[in-house]
Amino acid sequence: MSETRREWRQSLAVYAQPRVLGMLFLGFSSGLPFPLVLTTLSARLRQAGIDRTTIGYFSLVGLAYSLKYFWSPIVDRMPLPLLSRLGRRRSWMLLAQCGIAVGLVAMALADPGSDAVRFAWLAVATAFAAATQDIAVDAYRIEAAGNDLQGAMAATYQVGYQLALICAGAGALTAAAGYGWTFAYLLMATFVAIGIVTTLVIAEPEARIDRSTLAQEASVVAFLERSAHWPKALRNIVAWLLGAVVSPFVDFFARNGFRAALPILLLILTYRLNYTTMGVAANTFYLDLGFTLKEIALVSKVYGVLMTLAGALAAGLLIKRYGIPKTLLVGWVLLTIANLSYAYIAGISPGVGWLATVVSIDNVANGIAGTAFIAYMSSLTNTAYTATQYALFGTLWSLPAKAIASQWGTIVDAWGYGPFFVYTAAIGLPALVLVIWAMRRAQAPEPRVA
Repeated sequence: MSETRREWRQSLAVYAQPRVLGMLFLGFSSGLPFPLVLTTLSARLRQAGIDRTTIGYFSLVGLAYSLKYFWSPIVDRMPLPLLSRLGRRRSWMLLAQCGIAVGLVAMALADPGSDAVRFAWLAVATAFAAATQDIAVDAYRIEAAGNDLQGAMAATYQVGYQLALICAGAGALTAAAGYGWTFAYLLMATFVAIGIVTTLVIAEPEARIDRSTLAQEASVVAFLERSAHWPKALRNIVAWLLGAVVSPFVDFFARNGFRAALPILLLILTYRLNYTTMGVAANTFYLDLGFTLKEIALVSKVYGVLMTLAGALAAGLLIKRYGIPKTLLVGWVLLTIANLSYAYIAGISPGVGWLATVVSIDNVANGIAGTAFIAYMSSLTNTAYTATQYALFGTLWSLPAKAIASQWGTIVDAWGYGPFFVYTAAIGLPALVLVIWAMRRAQAPEPRVA
């Protein structure tokens, strides 16, 4: 029994490491803008008199997060004038954080009720800056520590992220209830300073280069030698595309093999479908059930996020002791229970107690599933192409999820909330098969090298 306690204490000690603690503040910086361009924004739009179908289409703003792969090679490889002295990760973080601050101020001063199109473009611009920050932060998180610490790095990141959700969720809703939406968004803009200060304080990580990476880079050098007769500008562009865009693809399939790479990518694609589709409807669902902004802020955005923090920390310990695939399974089971719980309360007249119960299941599940998912994707990257490969995984899971989620308003208008939440549970079933495959793959013995 004492041996078990010692093992748990050793697992907890990992959270005291400086780089692990640093992820708390970077996680906060990443989480802050997300509700302000999606979930909190939906409540603002609803109070501005915008219909549910249009609010559903506003969730397409989140495509900025889904499409970030397409400019991640630039963040991975292109130095920024003047700022590059901070390092390739910190310089892009700082630029993106300044963009987020400007975007939130602009959204604070705009009125969605009088000009929804202009407001949508401001939200898109803010989301673009936030997604760019995520590219750099994700790359930093993976490069700043080895694989043995990725579970703890992901858990601490999730804790910071969820604290930001309290700030930009409950904090923004409470501020809006008392002082209006303009004040709320201006207040949120000031919290961007936390990320800026953190970026200026942390040290730039060193990227580790392995043999497979050197082989990929050698192919780029060989191309430059073969194309010496090409115009210089064209040679440089093609060489950059080969190194920044093509090499990350080739590297992933070379390291995993096609037979394993395909189910890995399918797992990434399907694992978060149910949570993302359910999540964008949550605030409007609560309002339509008759709950006030203050009740939503207290139960969903404070208590609920604390439950997510507990789930994230629990996931870090579960990953340390039992591995990533088994933790993914725990998260999947709890998320499915949460979806079906929402379907149940949609058919009754729930009080705050029922809301708190369902929110508890939902948020603990998200804390565990989200942390395990981040750790899983992080373990698949090569540090030479961290930003590009991780952003590719992010695009792979979030693009179809956001596209499906954008139709939630239409589905609810046609079927009602109960069938909608049953539907969100059902679309997660393919992920179960793939998680079981990942568990078996993790338990299989490593092939011998002759």
